[in-house]
Amino acid sequence: MSTYTPKNILITGAAGFIASHVANRLVRSYPDYKIVVLDKLDYCSNLKNLNPSRSSPNFKFVKGDIGSADLVNYLLITESIDTIMHFAAQTHVDNSFGNSFEFTKNNIYGTHVLLEACKVTGQIRRFIHVSTDEVYGETDEDAVVGNHEASQLLPTNPYSATKAGAEMLVMAYGRSYGLPVITTRGNNVYGPNQFPEKLIPKFINLAMRGKPLPIHGDGSNVRSYLYCEDVAEAFEVVLHRGEVGHVYNIGTKKERRVIDVAKDLCKLFDKDPDASIQFVENRPFNDQRYFLDDQKLKNLGWSERTTWEEGLKKTMDWYISNPDWWGDVSGALLPHPRMLMMPGGVERGAEKDDSGSSECSGNPNQTRMVVPASKIGNPPNKSPYKFLIYGRTGWIGGLLGKLCEKQGIPYEYGRGRLQDRSQLLADIHAVKPTHVFNAAGVTGRPNVDWCESHKTETIRTNVAGTLNLADVCKEHGLLMMNFATGCIFEYDAAHPEGSGIGFKEEDTPNFAGSFYSKTKAMVEELLKEYENVCTLRVRMPISSDLSNPRNFITKISRYNKVVNIPNSMTILDELLPISIEMAKRNLKGIWNFTNPGVVSHNEILEMYKKYINPDFTWANFTLEEQAKVIVAARSNNEMDASKLKKEFPELLPIKESLVKYVFEPNRKTAA
Repeated sequence: MSTYTPKNILITGAAGFIASHVANRLVRSYPDYKIVVLDKLDYCSNLKNLNPSRSSPNFKFVKGDIGSADLVNYLLITESIDTIMHFAAQTHVDNSFGNSFEFTKNNIYGTHVLLEACKVTGQIRRFIHVSTDEVYGETDEDAVVGNHEASQLLPTNPYSATKAGAEMLVMAYGRSYGLPVITTRGNNVYGPNQFPEKLIPKFINLAMRGKPLPIHGDGSNVRSYLYCEDVAEAFEVVLHRGEVGHVYNIGTKKERRVIDVAKDLCKLFDKDPDASIQFVENRPFNDQRYFLDDQKLKNLGWSERTTWEEGLKKTMDWYISNPDWWGDVSGALLPHPRMLMMPGGVERGAEKDDSGSSECSGNPNQTRMVVPASKIGNPPNKSPYKFLIYGRTGWIGGLLGKLCEKQGIPYEYGRGRLQDRSQLLADIHAVKPTHVFNAAGVTGRPNVDWCESHKTETIRTNVAGTLNLADVCKEHGLLMMNFATGCIFEYDAAHPEGSGIGFKEEDTPNFAGSFYSKTKAMVEELLKEYENVCTLRVRMPISSDLSNPRNFITKISRYNKVVNIPNSMTILDELLPISIEMAKRNLKGIWNFTNPGVVSHNEILEMYKKYINPDFTWANFTLEEQAKVIVAARSNNEMDASKLKKEFPELLPIKESLVKYVFEPNRKTAA
């Protein structure tokens, strides 16, 4: 493993929380390194954070803004800087909802200025850019594998969007100009010196004042927390052992719900959680979970050392011992703070600086924290949607409810039977939905063979009930999202197996081998007369829940023999969120609701063997052999998903979607 030895390091934002721990660690551990820190002393910075280093001969503090190209160029040249550790950023998500342009200015423009200075001077041997786990966006609640360094960036709030934008600039300068860049993406950090706008110091400060602990939403959001000294050690490792051009996650597998963090702190302060915790309105969007794969950094020799209990106790003791460290923080302790970040704010700690240096001057009477007066009568953010879902006990219906909860969309399940018009009317009058989802239907248990001997029941739900709901929705001006099936087609001369020619939305169904398929084709044809219906043709649905007996993968992995025919299929983890977006866009008509392309039974089972069970075996049989053990024929076809792909360009081909949404999250074998 190659190692790097810096000489003169510039650390931006080093009077802030994480960077101050890194700066103090490097000053203390490496007296031969010159550490120059640059900080504009924003509201969440404090010169006192650097007290352990300020008397050291290898330390120098400069007050200034990374947005000043002249200052940055001057420092790089006069201090012979060969290494930059770029921490400076606006980081509080709540603030980004109210001051997003400040985040763009600091996080993107400031980073751009630094990169351009590095390009111009041509003397930088390492540029370490500090990013965040939030650039990955939400991690699925049931994911067992975290985001790795090559995962797609899908930020969901203004803060994380600016950090992702800054990362793109860093990557571009690395590729275009050969700048030796390294990027880190870290989980939440906590510990002494942190400005109390973040969750843990906020809760500690509120508990010290005997005030309730406000929790956004229901507190089910999950976060991973690392103690600050462990993170400082991680940056020490990345500095010396990190490879140019690489990204490193700084994370932990230990996760905690926000509600559990609050309860742990209540326990430390000997408070009753029921009396101390207060639930408040959620953020405009609050990611449910961030989960990282940290193996790459562990391969460099790093691992977290501090237990949650130990770190939380150390942090609490520090705040109790230093109650005035930050001065008046009442504005930051509000449930939804909005800091108006004005130029030239408090230089906390500077008023006690007797060094005489003009680099540490400021007006202690100025403040940068301004909390605007609340607007009387201003209603809380309210979802413009409310969904009425039929099919509560069904697989798709149940998943839709979970997605609505995750996205903060109000919803209720219909209580009425589809074939009873009066019950449907009662549901609509009670719920007052904006959209109706129909995921109810008879598919047969354990399979469609059941429909062959229960034809009346199948017609009652699949035909009469579906038409009844569509008609009631039309009467009330409601869009009905109708989950249908693509099992109404069969390979033929115009659409031969392996040709890549799929059945389109306008094609006439050609498969009536099962009574189930016959009823679905019939109702689809009749629904064309209802302009308020969006029909989604699902095929052989698959999800990441490999224990679900309805999952196509679960089914075929339990069969002794399978046919081996390529088919279009639907990855629910990717496509069900798209169905919600389609409702929001008020899309109508018929849609082939499958991932592009086809995959065969054998190809899926090969993936199962590769990712889940290396010892798995299976055998094939022919369609003729299959026909001897089933009652109704099965449909095999390729659906043309180009219409859906055009509307949603990010839609993955079937095999890529299988890997991303199903097999990687469930991987049990070594990568």
